[in-house]
Amino acid sequence: MLELRHLRTLVALRDAGSLVEAAERVHLTQSALSHQIKDLEERLASPLFLRKTRPVEFTRAGTRLLTLAEQVLPLVRMAERDLARLAGNEQGRLHMAIECHSCFQWLMPTIDHFRNHWPEVEIDIPGGHHFDPLPALAREQLDLVITADPQPLPGIHYEPLFRYEGLLAVARQHPLAGRPFVTPEELAEETLITYPVEHSRLDVFTQFLDPAGVRPKEVRTAELTIMMMQLVASGRGVCALPNWALTEYLERDYVKAVALGEKGVWSTLFAAIREETRGAPWMEDFLRTARETSFAVLEGIRPA
Repeated sequence: MLELRHLRTLVALRDAGSLVEAAERVHLTQSALSHQIKDLEERLASPLFLRKTRPVEFTRAGTRLLTLAEQVLPLVRMAERDLARLAGNEQGRLHMAIECHSCFQWLMPTIDHFRNHWPEVEIDIPGGHHFDPLPALAREQLDLVITADPQPLPGIHYEPLFRYEGLLAVARQHPLAGRPFVTPEELAEETLITYPVEHSRLDVFTQFLDPAGVRPKEVRTAELTIMMMQLVASGRGVCALPNWALTEYLERDYVKAVALGEKGVWSTLFAAIREETRGAPWMEDFLRTARETSFAVLEGIRPA
């Protein structure tokens, strides 16, 4: 009567809070997901959650199955890892570089969780690179690169992790604060604060300002997110960051956030790996762990 897919569906429904987002997480259409849940409810002769509630409110039967899922799914995942390890007979190496200044919020929990299950895999984030990470990946100096700027390189595969929205952070007293969205022209008189990277790698330029032929009055750089937030909060400029990177500052009412354009600016974060390591059990598990951890700790992201 019960299958693992049912338990995974209920966990996705609980974590996502809606049928639409849960369907995306388990890679089904909303119609297929609804049919799966309805079929299970008919088998059990009991509803599993209350319709039209957000977040989803589970019935006693649904709560019981969620408890079962929390007990069973981790054991299944552990068995899958053990079987993959037994079949692989390989040590593995995972040296990575990060082209995302805000990634540590979800990457470090991912690495910690992965290390506990794959202690034989050598993990390192080398510092002091004097080369481009993606070409270094192709040369086998690295094994994985976190990037939002994929480049067509032979032998390199880009695995999508999640989608995120870029938001404009402004001071609480800024004239744009409280607006539903900002137009490119409204940034022509602003100081834009960015990380110290090429403009061609920043979504606020490539997807928002450049298509409109607009340049900000001034561009100022800062190495750390907290430094950018201090500058924004004191009215010295505005900056565009991923929605999840702004969460803690918005919750503390440190700054305000405005969408970039009426439709927003959405991007995808990728894990770049070599084709030859794509099927390695430890690599597959790392990518899966990265996705699961991201959706567990970040707000406002979507399945890629």
